[in-house]
Amino acid sequence: MSNRDEIEALLPHRAPFLFVDELVSVDKDRVTARHIFTEDEFFFKGHFPAYPVVPGVILVETMAQSGGAGLRKLGILGDDSLFFLGTVDKVKFRRQVRPGDEVRSEIENLRVSPRMIRQAGKAYVGGELAAEAEWMCLVASGKESAGPQNKEGREAKNDN
Repeated sequence: MSNRDEIEALLPHRAPFLFVDELVSVDKDRVTARHIFTEDEFFFKGHFPAYPVVPGVILVETMAQSGGAGLRKLGILGDDSLFFLGTVDKVKFRRQVRPGDEVRSEIENLRVSPRMIRQAGKAYVGGELAAEAEWMCLVASGKESAGPQNKEGREAKNDN
């Protein structure tokens, strides 16, 4: 359904921190995406190098990126929208994800507004559940997120 160029148009993330290869299906309620964790991923060099495993926080990030890309594809989030993890809840890791594994993220939109996204996701390797979580993201436009601002709304100067 989508390719790497389309994913990069939908998400602000770039390698080595882009964890969506393809959006498989997208509708207003659900997003399905996939990513293959290759042996070249930067974290494998330091996360149990003798037995490389995808860190759990990367699996949560993979699900959150999948959900965000789906919302952008639907046009629900503006082109300049940035979304930042605010909370992560009900996280469970069920299976290790190793180099070469393809992760399928299945995301459910629980609540979506112009300022906040609440989603739940499950990450699978084959038919086996690897991780699940719920999260909330705060949404801001790229202009709002440019940096600290003073009370007049202009970017604050840092004299340090």
